[in-house]
Amino acid sequence: MLARILLLAALLTFPGALHAEQTATEKAGFAPSLTIYLAKGPPGACGPGCDRWIAIEGEIDANAASRVRRFLAAVKDTQRPIYLHSPGGNVEQSYVIGRLLRSRKAVARVGQTIASACAAGTQVDAACLKAKNAGDEIEADLTTYRAMCNSACAYVFLGATSREVAPDAALAVHNSRLVFAIHGHPPEALVAEFRRRQTASADHQRAAYIAAMGISRELDDLIRTVKFENLHVLTRAELDRFGVDTRPVAETMWRLVKGGRPYISKFATLRGDNGPSFRTMEWRLYCDSKNRVPLMFAAEIDEAASGQHIVMMTADAAPTEEAGGRPVRSGKYEMWSGSLDFGTFRAIMASRSLHVRETTQKPDQTADTTKFDIDATGLPSAWTQLSESCPPPATSAPRGPWPAIPQPKVDATPSAAPSP
Repeated sequence: MLARILLLAALLTFPGALHAEQTATEKAGFAPSLTIYLAKGPPGACGPGCDRWIAIEGEIDANAASRVRRFLAAVKDTQRPIYLHSPGGNVEQSYVIGRLLRSRKAVARVGQTIASACAAGTQVDAACLKAKNAGDEIEADLTTYRAMCNSACAYVFLGATSREVAPDAALAVHNSRLVFAIHGHPPEALVAEFRRRQTASADHQRAAYIAAMGISRELDDLIRTVKFENLHVLTRAELDRFGVDTRPVAETMWRLVKGGRPYISKFATLRGDNGPSFRTMEWRLYCDSKNRVPLMFAAEIDEAASGQHIVMMTADAAPTEEAGGRPVRSGKYEMWSGSLDFGTFRAIMASRSLHVRETTQKPDQTADTTKFDIDATGLPSAWTQLSESCPPPATSAPRGPWPAIPQPKVDATPSAAPSP
């Protein structure tokens, strides 16, 4: 009888045992099975010189890995970045897909693909999914704003050799939960022992996978502390410390923000020189006023730096034209506002990068200088969208506290539950 119970339990918990349990709220906006397709956007849609990518989105179902394997085998261009947008799903399948990405030396990013042919506001209706699964390249746009790769999706993401999480996207993790379907009435002690063994096995598999992907064991330690009912969005410092995304500067795409006074915005996080801390920055461009383009810059104050601070910006196409000055402090931010003449602004739009130089004049008359670049790719397209949304010129720029960086909504029940 004991052997029979153990055999039954083994059959119930072997292949395909790890899958997501998600609420209706979490499933909203995601396809019930993993969708993978080729996408093409405007010039620079996925970065400098990049307008084609691979989209992987939706829930990771029990047959996802075989479909991803067949799809990738037919795509010879291994330089196409892969954009992930998923609430999670089958954990076992995510390990397989992650290893497929590793064998391909894939570039993975968290981002949502918006297919042009699909109805506004939805990307998962029947007609849209049919078009995405037809095998043809889809005309689309990309956004990192509130894109997410949660739970089992994070393991897929870790498989890539190059990984990028934008400041306005989320990579979220949590611990797994084992759910058993036990028939009959086996002794409670037997069930408890079986549960303990299966939990230990799942923990071991996760730890081994994370280590094989070259990620710090600190990530596995963190995952063990996060209850299944919760999600922990990895901070920029954690992404860096764990070895997930170690870029010193991480950026969002240029994005149109509508409202009474619309503007286009870009966020960036910059690693500090004196440790693993990061500062958030934002650039805003408003509708032109009297042939000039208002520009606002804000950054979290570096409390470790003392002295007078100056921020200057130049562009590739106009290296001698500078914008900037001494910012003013407001709470935990420092802000500078000014305007660009159209000649300088056109030069910025024609450039690949905007060069930023921060100088801190110390009391002893010495100076510390930090230089970094932000990507100008996508700015012309965003400016066109802004121009179409501009109100009458009389509208003035808003006043008030500088907003915190937008974060993806990840308040739904997460999706990495080991279960039969």
